Amino acid sequence: MEITGLFVLAALMIASFAGLESKLGRTDRRIARVEHKLDLILDHLGLHQDDPHLPQVAALLRDGKKIQAIKAYREATGADLREAKEAVERMG
Repeated sequence: MEITGLFVLAALMIASFAGLESKLGRTDRRIARVEHKLDLILDHLGLHQDDPHLPQVAALLRDGKKIQAIKAYREATGADLREAKEAVERMG
């Protein structure tokens, strides 16, 4: 009886985590859509906001310090590793 209860509890926990992961994925997609729309609005209005730390990232790239540039980009923007790597590669 105790083993069955543990299995039921484990199944409920797995289902809860799966639901949470799904909800987080939807939230991430919604945020990405909002950010894209905001970028379009800013472009339409001709407004551009440069991050003050990005020249530091560019300087690190010029010095051949790609890993440090990715780290600096992540710290400046809050991007995850993949996003930062792709952005720094586009800059280089």
